[in-house]
Amino acid sequence: MARNVRRNDWGFPRWRGYGSNSAAQKVRLCDRHGCNQEGKCPAPKSPNNPDRWMFCEAHAAEYNRQWDYFEGLSKEEAKERERQEKSDFSGYREAAHYGWVGSGDGSRSPDEMMALELFGLDPDATLEDAKKAWRALAKDNHPDVKGDDAEAAKLFQAGQAAFEVLKSAEEMREWRG
Repeated sequence: MARNVRRNDWGFPRWRGYGSNSAAQKVRLCDRHGCNQEGKCPAPKSPNNPDRWMFCEAHAAEYNRQWDYFEGLSKEEAKERERQEKSDFSGYREAAHYGWVGSGDGSRSPDEMMALELFGLDPDATLEDAKKAWRALAKDNHPDVKGDDAEAAKLFQAGQAAFEVLKSAEEMREWRG
């Protein structure tokens, strides 16, 4: 006598669980010549191009070690491309902990560090310290005080821009909470 086997699909083959069919699955191999590993790590073929290589983990690591996003560009062109991509956030965004230069706790951007350097302040200076330093610089280099001194006017404008950078960064920190 044949024994009945109980199933949960009530005889409808489409109701069986996923992965229960025995059809072969497609596996993309690594694009590195001669490699037979599964290629599951995408890597860009060229900057700003949607085409991707698919590498295994070992060859993806090798590829990334040698990858240069700005390859073939002059220093000025690379700096301009970086500026464009950061301005509209369509490119990459620096992680906050990589956005600082020199000493500090990682909470300051390179622009903030340059502004603090202009005022002669430490990286952990407060906005009040910056305000005092800006007032002192403005008092010494204001066009009404120095007259036609081009160097003083340039320093005054740089101080004005630096204080605006620090002020807007502080407002952004308060907004983020």
